Amino acid sequence: MTGGYSIRRARLDDRDALTDLCMRSKQSNGYDDAFMAMCAEELRVRDSWILDNDFWLAEASDGRPVGCIRLSVEEDGVTGELETCFVDPDWQGRQVGRRLFDTLHRRARDLKLVTVALDGDPYAEPFYARLGFQTTGRTPSGSIPGRTLPRMELRLG
Repeated sequence: MTGGYSIRRARLDDRDALTDLCMRSKQSNGYDDAFMAMCAEELRVRDSWILDNDFWLAEASDGRPVGCIRLSVEEDGVTGELETCFVDPDWQGRQVGRRLFDTLHRRARDLKLVTVALDGDPYAEPFYARLGFQTTGRTPSGSIPGRTLPRMELRLG
């Protein structure tokens, strides 16, 4: 355990706590309740995410999830997608996101992925840029009509 938390694979019994974490983290960017209601379904953690993807959480010493990250692999077998990445607002700035990303990055290399891409929240774009991602374009939001998100990519080669 480092910094009062450890990283482990997510389990099905973590699903609801992870959904709550994702919602609280997203709202900490200043989004109002109406915006959050529009995002709620997209942020709801599904069993399939835990069973079918590489999904990790950072867990505080009291058992609370304080961060999470999820990697899926595209059908081509060489492209990964960083699907979910959230840190509890009270734990931001404590290297939780960085350590979760390091875990994802190691797994991506083990899988011999060439690229990891993501659709990021505009507020998270600087964080991903510090991790080495480059913005390659814009993609439509899955929740908010007319809104676009930065499409970012990290080359692993």
